[in-house]
Parts: sequence; C-alpha cells; structure tokens
Amino acid sequence: MDCIDLFAGLGGQTTGAVLAGHRVLWAANHWPVAVEYHSMNHPETIHSCQDLQQADFSQVPAHDVLLASPCCQGHSKARGKNANRHDASRSTAWAVVAAAEACRPQVLLVENVPEFLEWSLYPAWADALQRLGYTLAPHIVDAADYGVPQHRVRLFLVGTRSARPLHLELQKSVPVSARQVIELDAGNWSPIHKPTRSAKTLARIERGRRDLRTDTFLIPYYGSGSGLTGRSLDRPIGTLTTRERWAVVRGDQMRMLTVEEQRDFMSFPACTRLPKNKALATHLLGNAVAPELEKQLLTAIARAA
Repeated sequence: MDCIDLFAGLGGQTTGAVLAGHRVLWAANHWPVAVEYHSMNHPETIHSCQDLQQADFSQVPAHDVLLASPCCQGHSKARGKNANRHDASRSTAWAVVAAAEACRPQVLLVENVPEFLEWSLYPAWADALQRLGYTLAPHIVDAADYGVPQHRVRLFLVGTRSARPLHLELQKSVPVSARQVIELDAGNWSPIHKPTRSAKTLARIERGRRDLRTDTFLIPYYGSGSGLTGRSLDRPIGTLTTRERWAVVRGDQMRMLTVEEQRDFMSFPACTRLPKNKALATHLLGNAVAPELEKQLLTAIARAA
C-alpha cells in the first residue's frame, strides 16, 4: 500500500509502514529538525516542512493510507491541571479532516493519547470524517503487548471507507523485558550519593531496593506521573517521554538511559540516524510512535482489507 505521514516527527509511523512492506510517498512536519532526521532515515520519501493546518493537500501524491499523529500534548493527562484547557495544539487534528477531504484515501490511521476521545470537539471531528464516508474504530493498545519493551498506551483510530468499522485482531506477544535492552556496561555512571543528588531521588532508590530486593533496577528520575519507587528490569520499561525520565541503578552507582537504549525501547531499528545532542534525540524518540506496533497495526489492516 502507498501511504503518506502527517506530523511525521522522527518517523515511527513511516518506519513501521516500511517494515510492514508499504511505501511512504510523502511525509510532513512543521519542525525543521524532525523533517531533517526523517529525511535522513527515509530519503526515498518526499518531505514537506510546513504548518499542516495551512497545507494544500491537493498537491499530495495519491495514496491508500493516511497516517497521522496530531499533537497530543493538549489532551494528555501528563499535563496535569493544564490538560483540557484551551490549547491551539489540539486543533492540529483538523488537518486530518482536511487531508481526508482532499485525498479520500481508503484508510486512515490516526495515533494519539486515549484522552483524545474525551476532547470536547471529538464528536464534531469524528462527525466530519463520517460525513466524508469514513467509519471509525478506536483501538487503545499498550505497545508492551506487541513486542515493544515499553508500556506505552496509545489510541489508534482506524478509519475506513466501509459500511462497518474495522476492528483489528491483534495477536499479543510475550513481553520484552528492560533487561533485554539495558547495557549495564554502557553509559556514564556516577555515585548515587553526591551533594547534588535530590532527596526525592535518594528516597526512590531506597524504596526500590526495599521493594524489589535487588540493587540493580530502574527508577523514574522525576516524580510527576512516574511513580515513587523502583521498577524491575524483568518488566518492560514505563513510558518514555520527550525528556530524560528513566535511570538505571546498580549498586552504589546510577546513570540515565543512553540514546541507544531509548532507541531500542521505542523499537526503532539500530540503523536509525539520530542527533548527537542527547536532549534532542530524547525529544524526537519520546514523541514518536513505536515502529514495531505500527508495523503490526498496518499488517492487520492489510490482512483485513
């Protein structure tokens, strides 16, 4: 199938589509850095750096599948009390409607956080797509159930030009543990007890040792939405975000995840080109769709078509 990718970012949806055997003809994002690295990793794709709310979709190549990941920050509970306030970022979802109206692909696959369904304008947004002939099937899935070594719960809306919604049958797999990703001999380790270490971080480490009964585990490095204790290496890691969130503890030392570990936790191929700047690489990875999950979703769509 031929695809296009809106709000493509680093290219999680594009990479997943390619892994599933499809072609991504065109990809767009408003952030030049994202377009730069998407272009490096997918040189065969036509790229556009623009505000997609102003795009002329009549110029986009003909395609079978429209992939889209409109901005999720305005919906996410991770924003705490700031969630659900007026946020212009939420209006990016209307670009999906504009593209669907202009191009009329057979399939839409829209990724966002589950709270997208609670958006006050979601009924109007869904109605607009339905008036264009699409039936919508929401799927809320955890990437850890499908071969990604990370608990990452996301909404995938499957829109099809069919009489009935297309509910996918996805085959769950054995979870991939953090231990299969973490390289204990890699990274920049530092002493746990040093003058600049936060008391809250020290408390999480002590609780982790007590609760997990081991001296090698993961901890959330900052508190909001991350929990208050350690996490076993025998589980998938928790959700990666656009800032460094997870640290590895081993004995009396600790370190943050390496870029390579973050890449692997997101299920990007080892050949993926990323910025040398760690904060920038972390942002691109944490904002992406897990390619392995995307591959399985698109494979299921092709099988059901």
